[in-house]
Amino acid sequence: MTDLFWPGDHLAGDLMSDQAFLAAMVAVEQAWLDGLVTAGIAPTDARAELSLMADDAETIARRADADGNPVSALVALLRERSDTPTARWLHRGLTSQDVLDTALIVCARAALSRIADECAAQVRSLTDLAERHRSAPALTHTLTQAALPSTLGARVARWLDGVLDAAEPLAGLMSELPVQVGGGAGTLAAATELAGSVDGAIALSDALADELRLEPALPWHTTRSPITRIGDALVTCCDAWGHIAADVATGSRPEVGEMTEGSGGGSSTMPHKHNPVRSVLIRRAALTAAPLSATLHAASAASVDERSDGAWHAEWGTLRTLARHTVVAAAHTSELVSGLRIDEARAAANLAAAAGLLSEQRSMAELTGRSELPEYTGAVDRLIDSTLSRARRFVKDPT
Repeated sequence: MTDLFWPGDHLAGDLMSDQAFLAAMVAVEQAWLDGLVTAGIAPTDARAELSLMADDAETIARRADADGNPVSALVALLRERSDTPTARWLHRGLTSQDVLDTALIVCARAALSRIADECAAQVRSLTDLAERHRSAPALTHTLTQAALPSTLGARVARWLDGVLDAAEPLAGLMSELPVQVGGGAGTLAAATELAGSVDGAIALSDALADELRLEPALPWHTTRSPITRIGDALVTCCDAWGHIAADVATGSRPEVGEMTEGSGGGSSTMPHKHNPVRSVLIRRAALTAAPLSATLHAASAASVDERSDGAWHAEWGTLRTLARHTVVAAAHTSELVSGLRIDEARAAANLAAAAGLLSEQRSMAELTGRSELPEYTGAVDRLIDSTLSRARRFVKDPT
């Protein structure tokens, strides 16, 4: 996919695309049909290769306008193209929300996996930067103004902490993504009728989860926390990357000159410029991620009855946009931190040029009656060590 309104969208490839979503919906229908046959509920001649019958996303998308979701259009198309036994048993026991929600989870898992890989690469790059520049003197700023002495390693370690905060929960989240099977009203009534018992219905749901490598789950039709948890994880990543991008963009200003992107961009009219394009595009993603996740929470809060009238529908495109934007930001951040150039001499010069930085130290010394310490960087070394230890544990075992 490409998107002229979102430079870099191609980096997300086919993730959360129409074709990926269609393939996931077909996979759900296929696994359910196979489960009915395996359980002896549907006859063996009902089994068919559904993927060979559903390759027209545009037709399905156009038909979806009639019933308000693409599953009805997909099922109609599959039945039109199937033999009689397959058409008769296809989708029996499911409802459109089962197929759509489960397919959405399958697609989101692929995006989360890609993001987890990018986070792991970022942890390695940032660990290297923190170690390389851990003792390089640098000036800190609070509320845009010169504050106290610190080190470049401490700054990078803060970035690394943010990435770790985002990356560490991803493995757990991906291992807990649930299947959705509830039938028309989320009661498993149709599946129970087909299987002849509640245990049989739950066994069908569990078999679907196993086939799709999802977690078995009871119906969650209008309990939307599985969706909001995904959105929150994506936003947490973008928050961490936005912090890095903001610091790099500020540090790359000519009057600061402490950082330079490895592959900055140019200007259409000013040849002298070396724009921090990766930082700019990462900040773009960070600024827009939270409102998208807020839409998912608003939709969750608006859940009503046994299937929501509009709130459920608002999730699909929102999650797709948020996931693709996050994947792109992940790739951009990996490129940024792996190629970032840090100028230790310029950082030291900026620190030396700042005035009044030790006024706090003097007041603390006067208060206690002790002599001033030779350096005023506090626990910086300990903080860096703590972050680096955490990063090494993550690299050794991301789960």
